[in-house]
Amino acid sequence: MGAQGAESADFSRSARERGRSNKCLSLCCRAFYTFAMNWRLSLVVCGFILFASPARSQEAAPGAAPPAAAGAPAAAPKPKKAGARAKAEKAAKSKPPSAPDVATIDRRPLTLNGKAGLLQVSGSGKTLQVDKLRLAGESVSDPSQRCIVDIVGEKPIEATSEERPDGLERYQVSVPACPFTFDVLDGAVLVPSQITACVFKAADCQTSPGGLWGPDGAEFEKDAAAIGKRRNEAEKAMARALRTLEELANDNPDAASLLRDQSAFPGERDDACRNYIKESAYGYCAASLTEARAALLDARLEALKSSAAVKTEKSAPGGRKKKAKAAAASQ
Repeated sequence: MGAQGAESADFSRSARERGRSNKCLSLCCRAFYTFAMNWRLSLVVCGFILFASPARSQEAAPGAAPPAAAGAPAAAPKPKKAGARAKAEKAAKSKPPSAPDVATIDRRPLTLNGKAGLLQVSGSGKTLQVDKLRLAGESVSDPSQRCIVDIVGEKPIEATSEERPDGLERYQVSVPACPFTFDVLDGAVLVPSQITACVFKAADCQTSPGGLWGPDGAEFEKDAAAIGKRRNEAEKAMARALRTLEELANDNPDAASLLRDQSAFPGERDDACRNYIKESAYGYCAASLTEARAALLDARLEALKSSAAVKTEKSAPGGRKKKAKAAAASQ
């Protein structure tokens, strides 16, 4: 009995120990399983946070653009309107101003320096007619005496076109005792200075038509802003042409000569406009002569460019062969 009691006591002890060990193993497995689950869950949560954080940051940024939907086509780049507009404006500014139309002087009474004589033309195209021509001058026998000569009789005098040698429309007036040419400006004509005076022996009068024939100044006050704008635009056009001439002057003697002549222009303009009516107040003559000078520079510049292009073509390889072929074809 004693042995059985001891044996059963040992069995009970061992059973309790196994139960304790089983409980410990069960608890350890559950803890391990719980730890693994927590680790996997943490990875999922962290991944979700990392994935969602850019969207939240973008939503939080003030003024941020909404994200593009998946698979949506990329937006086309906006056209550079500002750049295209700037190029167009630059091209427009660099383009030489168009020559004044003959219609601006058609049947309009013009006077030399706005106060003497009378010139009135009509027509259009290649042939105009001088309807009235009155020249003021001085007596041949007594220079202190003033005289006036009416040139046009019963029939108008023909004025024929000489094209645009200096950038403006030019016409030749064939007056027997006093032939002259004039360039058409905006509402005026410019007659070159005469080397010698025109002498009308029958009228005992000598005169010269050279100078600016334009309006008498009655409307200058209301046109003051327009006159100033014309002068400003002409000065800009002249400056553009001079910059180009300066680039050509090192290799082109004609361009260098034009630049030298240009230095004398301001003084010549002042001399020519000194006697124009109300010139100190409105500067009409100076604006007109600046337009004429800008047109002349543009015309000369185009001629220089054309000449340079021809020389380049001739000096290029095969240029002589092309010239020979063209000559043979013309025969």
